[in-house]
Amino acid sequence: MLSVLHIENIAVIESAEIQFDRGFNVLTGETGAGKSIVVDAIGAVLGGRTSRDLIRTGAKSALVSATFRELPELDWFAENGMGPDEEGCLLLQRELRLDGRNLCRLNGRPVPLAQLRELGWQLLNIHGQHDGQQLLDPECHLSYLDSYGETQSLLEDFQKAFHQVAGLKKQITALQMNEAEKARRIDSLTYQIDELERANLKPGEDKELTERRNLLRNAGKLMDAIDTAFYALYGGDDRDGAISLVETAEEALRAGGRYSQELSALSESLSELRYTLTDAADRVQEKKDGLEMSPHELDELESRLDLIYRLRKKYGATVEEMLAYLERSKQELEEIQCSTDRIEQLTRKLVGALREAAARGKKLTEARKERARSLEQRIQKELADLDMPKVRFQVQFSPKEGSFHMDETGMDQVQFLMSANVGEDLKPIHKIASGGELARIMLALKNVLAENESITTLVFDEVDTGVSGRAASKVARKMADVARHKQVLTVTHLPQIAAMADVHFSVEKGERDGRTYTDVERLTPQRRREELARLTGGSVVTPALLKSAGELLEQSEAYRKGLRSGGEQA
Repeated sequence: MLSVLHIENIAVIESAEIQFDRGFNVLTGETGAGKSIVVDAIGAVLGGRTSRDLIRTGAKSALVSATFRELPELDWFAENGMGPDEEGCLLLQRELRLDGRNLCRLNGRPVPLAQLRELGWQLLNIHGQHDGQQLLDPECHLSYLDSYGETQSLLEDFQKAFHQVAGLKKQITALQMNEAEKARRIDSLTYQIDELERANLKPGEDKELTERRNLLRNAGKLMDAIDTAFYALYGGDDRDGAISLVETAEEALRAGGRYSQELSALSESLSELRYTLTDAADRVQEKKDGLEMSPHELDELESRLDLIYRLRKKYGATVEEMLAYLERSKQELEEIQCSTDRIEQLTRKLVGALREAAARGKKLTEARKERARSLEQRIQKELADLDMPKVRFQVQFSPKEGSFHMDETGMDQVQFLMSANVGEDLKPIHKIASGGELARIMLALKNVLAENESITTLVFDEVDTGVSGRAASKVARKMADVARHKQVLTVTHLPQIAAMADVHFSVEKGERDGRTYTDVERLTPQRRREELARLTGGSVVTPALLKSAGELLEQSEAYRKGLRSGGEQA
């Protein structure tokens, strides 16, 4: 459960620390006081989408910390090598900065935002007013049914078969073209293949040719340098070179070495020097030979490089890319020329793949229909508890439209139908449900779905919009029922719901020194009566309203006491 929520510089909240309890926690306050900002802060620390606009004006950053206790055993902890500390606490933190950066931590250890989000939504679910709009969208109904029916394994089996169908269909479509298109493509590929094969390209050729061209373009300067070095080493008709001079010195010292051991050692040194000079002279000669070229070699190099340049603009930035293009073109040409046989082969495979996908889809449909009947019964029971006993709820199935009557979700088109009044036909929810009815249907659906989830905390952000009177009391009791098994956090304007909570927080907005501030206060029994009176009658709290609020609290406490003792309350 969510134990402590700490907020710094989120919108109008400069600093707040809220200590939630087990059971039913409620937040109330005037419109615009900042109740939903608390929910936004919870969403942020769970890795939800945020904006820099969420940072309080004048602050450089904002921080949200959430401490969770009494956590379920999640596979995520073992998979990621992280989890609660020795005391069973899990601290999630997210810092938002004006430069758009996010710093996320888990028990003080940095984690990526995606990892924080992956864990966060396994700990807590937030249900907001927009969920009612999702209920109006038939595209969402199938996902609700699958979530309740726990058909994920059957869906995954079907999807494997469907992906094979889609892949084969894509290949067939790529091969199917009319004869004029086929002729044009064959001509184009044939020309490109012929042009590349005539070029007789070699891997790395462009680099080698470029280096040789640069060498030949500077051959004159290089030859002058080599000739000078060669003359210095070997000498000429007019003088001896370095090698000859060293050799003369070596012989003189060798002759003197008969009388002096030191001169003999010097002679050996000069001998090594002569060998080194001779080796260098040989390499100079090799360079000189390497610069020898035919009169037309440079022109031939330029022509070859020009051809490669022209091919590069059409087929790839390097010779290797052009050769790869050549292989792809050959393969495509072969496929087109053999396309009729290939299409027949793929079509036979497609028929088998469709048969397998249809068989798996049928199993998925049967499982969904079985779970749909259960969902209908559960929803109708929940709605009866929420003061809608005459409502009929039904899950309607129809074949999927489109190619092969299937897509990645299966072979079913699912839509929720309802009849709000006796004698009325079942119709799509979006055509007949009022705002209050939508809120209660969504609450019923969320309650049923939550039973199959390991999540221990549910947050409801003003999902009671459009509900009042006796229906509001029913909604309050339903939330109290849910809070027996899960922690519930609710933002509400209804006194009936606020009175049913185990813990009541008031969110109030005020001004200090020209700035707006929002404070979150855990209410005492007396303050709670005052807040309930305000919710009932407005800003003017009268003795009559306070008395009524006290009676509402007593009734709610009696109901909760009955729940705790396992009794039934009317």
